[in-house]
Amino acid sequence: MKKISTVLILSLLSIGAWAQNSPLTNYGFRLGLTATPTFGWVKPEQGKTDGIALGFSYGLIGDFNFAPNYSFSTALTITSINGKSTEANVLPYYSASSSAAPKAYDLKYKLQYVDLPLTIKLKTVKADGKRWYGQFGLSNSINISAKQDAVTGGTVVGDNLNVSDNIKLYRAGLIIGGGGEFDISGNTSIVAGLTFNNGFTNIVTDKARDVRNHYLALNFGVFF
Repeated sequence: MKKISTVLILSLLSIGAWAQNSPLTNYGFRLGLTATPTFGWVKPEQGKTDGIALGFSYGLIGDFNFAPNYSFSTALTITSINGKSTEANVLPYYSASSSAAPKAYDLKYKLQYVDLPLTIKLKTVKADGKRWYGQFGLSNSINISAKQDAVTGGTVVGDNLNVSDNIKLYRAGLIIGGGGEFDISGNTSIVAGLTFNNGFTNIVTDKARDVRNHYLALNFGVFF
């Protein structure tokens, strides 16, 4: 995992260095840092959502400005997507049960991903050191940690259990959001906004179940 993260970081930095020096790019490349709380939930096809759970995202952000008001925006972040649900006959707990009758499980998903979003930003003209933007694109996420709490019939059957074998490696999502960028001094600016990440791939390996996870992010970042 450390090798993958290192390669991705070096790749992003290399692209940024190329963009800054490329004669094809007249509008520059900006690199920054982000730290963002997330509010996630799980939506099973057969079952119900049991509320929102807090997570966190942090890492690098980058904007490739290919026109005065348009940017290709990406990032390299570690993102937690947590959520609660009630579902029936959940592996690996149900397979260990001696009963053939259906069982309901109260679950808390605690999932962590390496996320590489690919989005387009549409920006307003800068005025008085600030500008507004809308953002749309896709998220590409690789699962690096999957833990779960599980309760059935008042009995705890999973306590921070490693369920990596039951969670798919890849997750895709649709990103839509907006916000503002505010100059501080020189090339430094603060970014603040709101993003909705709508997961559209099944996150579990169990073919008998279909579970999607989604989250809202309060985006905070600094471009240098």
